Amino acid sequence: MNKKKQNLILNLAAILVLILFLVFANNQLGSYNIRILNLCAIYAILGMSMNLINGFTGLFSLGHAGFMAIGAYTTALLTMPPAVKEQNFFLEPIVTPLAHLNAPFPVALLIGGFFAALVAFLIGAPALRLRGDYLAIATLGFSEIIRIIFTNTQSITNGALGLKSIPGTTNLWWSYGTALVTLYIMFAIINSSYGKAFKAIREDEIAAESMGISLFKHKVLAFVIGAFFAGVGGGLLASLQGAINPLMFRFILTFNVVLIVVLGGMGSMTGSVISAFVVTSGLETLRVLDESIRIGPINIPGIPGLRMVVFSTLLMIVVIFFQNGLMGTSELSWQRMIGFVQKRFFKKEVSSK
Repeated sequence: MNKKKQNLILNLAAILVLILFLVFANNQLGSYNIRILNLCAIYAILGMSMNLINGFTGLFSLGHAGFMAIGAYTTALLTMPPAVKEQNFFLEPIVTPLAHLNAPFPVALLIGGFFAALVAFLIGAPALRLRGDYLAIATLGFSEIIRIIFTNTQSITNGALGLKSIPGTTNLWWSYGTALVTLYIMFAIINSSYGKAFKAIREDEIAAESMGISLFKHKVLAFVIGAFFAGVGGGLLASLQGAINPLMFRFILTFNVVLIVVLGGMGSMTGSVISAFVVTSGLETLRVLDESIRIGPINIPGIPGLRMVVFSTLLMIVVIFFQNGLMGTSELSWQRMIGFVQKRFFKKEVSSK
């Protein structure tokens, strides 16, 4: 059996296992655990989208929270019924075109992604001529500008009050289906000629330009594609939470996504997926440290913020021993997994005989 056919069979088997797991989770797990699983998939989408920009193209962008805000508000406004919009906009009526505008959830997600990509193009045209720290400051500034605009456009975004009663369409099928599609598209991009150009720019811009690669064109392309999927992730997050406001999309949200990218490996899509599950589930598992713990007659009082201290310490240990992240620039492939299993188990059996 050739490698291509083997990969296809194993991919289909993995998808089947994932479907069975989602069926089990929907029927057996509680709403809290299902919510954590949804967040893991959404943060995997966000991690992959930022990794395309920061890891594969070598750009230092910190504007992800702004693109998420655009996708979240667009999806929310397009899926909310007119009566719910009227209840939200009680201080100042919503603008007429948006009052009766309604779209199905998948269409709203795509429109939110396209709006985020459009803004990324408008931002990227001037900002991507900068490099390094200057680009990071510029994209962070644009992200804050977007948040401030959303805070002050009362008739469009409901200002600082935000939006409530957003239809909760996001479920495990939507989040994991979108994550799978995102992973497939990202691999298609990075294995194409565009992906090779992105990596060449990351390694050496001068050498890439001398080979005929248009730096500006490819930087903007990576920036726009990453922003599109950030907008889609923001839309899924808004629908999952049911309420959004501008304060949700501060720098700390971008920092969480950067953490996932760095921990998983700058230049590894599968690393970002693994890291998204580790970070999201780890933070929730350690939440017990913030609350009182009772062991028999002994009551140990909780310390607010202790889980972040412990989690940050664990992350520091991981970064010290894995300086390039969990996966570095390599991907988790079937051949690599099969080779590890053979090396770990079957060679021992042969040597023992």
